[in-house]
Amino acid sequence: MAGRPYRTVAELPRVIPVFPLDGALLLPGGLLPLRIFEPRYLNMVDDAMAGDRVIGMVQTQPASDRARPTLAKVGCAGRITSYAETGDGKYLITLTGVCRFRPAEELPLRTPYRQVRAVYERFETDLDADDATLEFERAPFLADLRRYLDQRGLGVEWDAIAAAPAAALINSLAMALPFDPVDKQALLEAPDLEDRRETLAALLRFGAASGPENEDGDDDARPSLH
Repeated sequence: MAGRPYRTVAELPRVIPVFPLDGALLLPGGLLPLRIFEPRYLNMVDDAMAGDRVIGMVQTQPASDRARPTLAKVGCAGRITSYAETGDGKYLITLTGVCRFRPAEELPLRTPYRQVRAVYERFETDLDADDATLEFERAPFLADLRRYLDQRGLGVEWDAIAAAPAAALINSLAMALPFDPVDKQALLEAPDLEDRRETLAALLRFGAASGPENEDGDDDARPSLH
């Protein structure tokens, strides 16, 4: 698959920079557009572009130190597959998800951004070249999705939704919909596609029943749903 050039976890870089960003979810094979403007993360992108182009997206644990928050137990490594500079010094990049990882150890700070030693072994199936196959009854799932979107005044391209393969449908919805960070982390940590589908379906039903939640977050870090 394009943007996933690694065949085994042994080929993945063991030390990677991490971008802690709550509410932004990257999944293997997914596309995450980011607008980079903080100097330390501009530095991070420069270094990644000069190397293997891999950056780890990771959320932080609730109630941790705001100045240096504790990283979540699982993140997702992505490869920079699109890069552009703006006239005011920002970078517009797209990360393509490669493989989830566990931040086993944070390295002593030698750069303005954080780096970790990444452990991928639990997630080797993320590198499968072919999209996972999954059969499920779409009608009730899409009905829950419609109710959830209607509650929030959101729309999608329903023709594209209907035609999307199961893996692409589930992962793109998981990444794009405005769930809170705890729910995003649950979607990331789901062991496989079926577990992610079940988690997503439960979140849609709960969201449709409870109405709009607090959806504050960095819109520039959310992929659009097509």
